[in-house]
Amino acid sequence: MEDFKLSASLTGHEDDVRGVSYPSSKAAISASRDGSVRLWKLLSNSPPTFDPTISSHSSAFVNALTYLPPTTDYPEGLIISGGKDTIIDVRQPSKSPEDNAEALLLGHSHNICALDVDPSHKYIVSGSWDGSGRVWGIGKWETKAVLEGHEGSVWAVLAWDKDVIITGCADKLIRIFTSTGELVRKIRGASDVIRALCRIPPDHPNGAQFASASNDGVISLWTLDGRRVGQLLGHESFIYSLTSLSSGEIVSSGEDRTVRIWSGNHCIQTITHPALSVWCVAGCPENGDIITGASDRIVRIFSRAGSRQAHADTIKAFDDSVKSSSIPQQQVGEVNKEKLPGPDFLIQKSGTKEGQVQMIKEANGAITAHQWSMGGQQWVNVGTVVDGVGSSGKKAEYLGQDYDYVFDVDISEGQPALKLPYNLSQNPYEVATKFIQDNELPMTYLDQVANFITTNTQGASIGRQEGNAPPGSDPWGTESRYRPGDAFSTSQPPQSSTARSKVLPQTTYLSIKQATLKTIQKKLEQLNEQLIKEGDKGAALNKHDVDVLRKLIVHLEQSPAAAAKASPALDSGLNLILRIVTTWPAALRLPGLDLLRLLAAASPSTAMYEAGGQTVVGILGGSGVFEDLERPNNIMLAVRTFANLFESDEGRALVEKEFDQIRAFTKPSLSLVSNRNLTIAHTTLLINYSVLLTSTAHAPLAISSERAIQLLDELTTLLKSSIDNEAMYRALVASGTLLALGDEVRSAAREVFDLRGVAWKVASKAAEPRLKGVAEEIEAILESS
Repeated sequence: MEDFKLSASLTGHEDDVRGVSYPSSKAAISASRDGSVRLWKLLSNSPPTFDPTISSHSSAFVNALTYLPPTTDYPEGLIISGGKDTIIDVRQPSKSPEDNAEALLLGHSHNICALDVDPSHKYIVSGSWDGSGRVWGIGKWETKAVLEGHEGSVWAVLAWDKDVIITGCADKLIRIFTSTGELVRKIRGASDVIRALCRIPPDHPNGAQFASASNDGVISLWTLDGRRVGQLLGHESFIYSLTSLSSGEIVSSGEDRTVRIWSGNHCIQTITHPALSVWCVAGCPENGDIITGASDRIVRIFSRAGSRQAHADTIKAFDDSVKSSSIPQQQVGEVNKEKLPGPDFLIQKSGTKEGQVQMIKEANGAITAHQWSMGGQQWVNVGTVVDGVGSSGKKAEYLGQDYDYVFDVDISEGQPALKLPYNLSQNPYEVATKFIQDNELPMTYLDQVANFITTNTQGASIGRQEGNAPPGSDPWGTESRYRPGDAFSTSQPPQSSTARSKVLPQTTYLSIKQATLKTIQKKLEQLNEQLIKEGDKGAALNKHDVDVLRKLIVHLEQSPAAAAKASPALDSGLNLILRIVTTWPAALRLPGLDLLRLLAAASPSTAMYEAGGQTVVGILGGSGVFEDLERPNNIMLAVRTFANLFESDEGRALVEKEFDQIRAFTKPSLSLVSNRNLTIAHTTLLINYSVLLTSTAHAPLAISSERAIQLLDELTTLLKSSIDNEAMYRALVASGTLLALGDEVRSAAREVFDLRGVAWKVASKAAEPRLKGVAEEIEAILESS
């Protein structure tokens, strides 16, 4: 049987392609993290060309896609998609994004990650991170049944027939339900999270009826009564998607950059992609072609029929892009370069199985990966192994070509920057030479340009910067005077890469306690005089109140141990400060809020305070400070107050109890990224929550994982919008720490939030090596799980 070859590359998506469907030879469908679902209509046959039409557009990632074939009621069929916004969108292919959907199915409370339609076209089944599957009646568009009992995210669903539904779960179990929601059977045997399911056509040599794939890289073949009758081994990392062809073959795709075609129990072809992940694969029932979606934002179609294959130069360009792609060191594991064979091996030795990978040490010292093709009986170059991957494996485009980096190089002041494209697999001096020749620059620039490339693409990076901060100060930033709008500064030079230690996971809480108490006191008394002059005696402090304020300042000026002890000065002072921050005009509350954040760190009394049934969290939230987006410095100090509560056991108990309320209060101001101190306060709070959730004293894992996923949502949003290196660093550390909670959180980081991609994008746009260091740690954690 002929090998599959490239038929078409469909470009248009702006982020990873997470779902594909190929319902007919005339049209294909794709869904992406860019929030769009696209319908690709065939325009010409040889070679195939397609017209991209946006079918729908969501405000969040679209992760799941399926298609209802034409029926009497729906002669066009229906495109069905779902994702992070928890809504299943059902619409006719001819409708535009502005038209009303046929139905919007509401019921899931978390990301929708799997969809399928039963063969009799009676129902849709969905799977979600909320730990449930749902059965939806087609036409009535309401929940017919809820598939309960899962102990983790439902990553895969398969509508086997009109009566039987199969689910795959993060708890490593496969479950078989009736379409009315009754659990029939649990199937054990997988060693890792179940990620994909597919129906196997009749007459499989093993008698298998369906297949499952998991994070252990194994495809298992099952009968409906729960017997495992075979395993398919060959993938070298997570398997994300499975489908079957009318020929009886199974097709799989995964994190090892490959699509693999299986006949019986053997892999007969491996198609490597120039991307870090091949997220999804589907087959066309009409002609047997296959479609894939990958992390490089491209939809690709492959065909065995010569009449439907791309021109030879297009196929060669695809093969060349695979050859020139960069393979992260983490993806291939430890490689002893000294023991690797040279290029002669590729001529003298044949492979033993389809997809076998052999590392070769080239004459220039580079390590290249070669994959054995049984069909071609040859080794195929599939990329160069590099220490780190720039920009998350997503390529930057320049003049129609994709590169790991496209730098802006300023040669002359006042002149536009010149573009310098570079792939990690290239020789920096060769690229620098071409850059100089293309732009007619003096050859004296050669060393300078080559060093620029090397410096800005190096994988080495520093860890946490340690400074000689004064006691009680923020260990990742300092402030030397009372002006809450001041930015933090970190002036210590970077450490060498050899001195770098691991940062993740963060295990200590951060606080922001540096202040000049006498300055705060003086400012409060000045503002109080202003209130008195303006006649607002109801809000102004009287002589007794001023005396309480002065005694509070004296109390806080003691040693930390003494200041933490309960005292009348502390109790009265806390009451007074809470009165200031809730009753004074908003424009005058700043020093009161500053004193409150110091009280939160100084004494457990702040966390234990209650008045009218409200804790300090509720009181502060009810003051309106978080709603007043015109005063970001007030919000910043309120967020710092929440962050400083983590200093005591009582404070940690309070912030854990008030998790949902604190998130609700602080979330609206996450968008105010232009205020550096506010963004740093937010990320400090998020770091402290990450430490709390991953601490051994914290319970139960399910609740921690759910909360961690909510925090990852906020953290990746901040990382995408933040313009400050310190804030981005803290957000990366918080995100990486949350990964310690296990498979469910790590899967969420990979699948929905693309944490690896976001981390590398941040690291590549910032000059600080420490950001690259944390990005490398995050990538290593995600690759190893």
